[in-house]
Amino acid sequence: MFWFRMPTISNEKVEKISEQILFYLYGVFPKLVFTVDVARELARDEEFVKRLLLGLEKRGLVVRVEKNSNGVSYLKRMRWRISNRAHEVYSRA
Repeated sequence: MFWFRMPTISNEKVEKISEQILFYLYGVFPKLVFTVDVARELARDEEFVKRLLLGLEKRGLVVRVEKNSNGVSYLKRMRWRISNRAHEVYSRA
């Protein structure tokens, strides 16, 4: 077990990290990236980043790609890209 208490992250910090995820996905667009790549780039825990990406997906800001270029479904990995709507907003800014 942990010998220290895990701090709770505020909603404000979660939103800032989510913005960093969107900015990273915008920067690598149209490349598709795995969750592990996003986590590595932001120096964050992979499971934490996965939860944020799933939340961003529900809000329509990112899109999960479920199949590889050969049409085979991913079983354990998730690949992501920024949504067209979010890409347009970032392009205008």
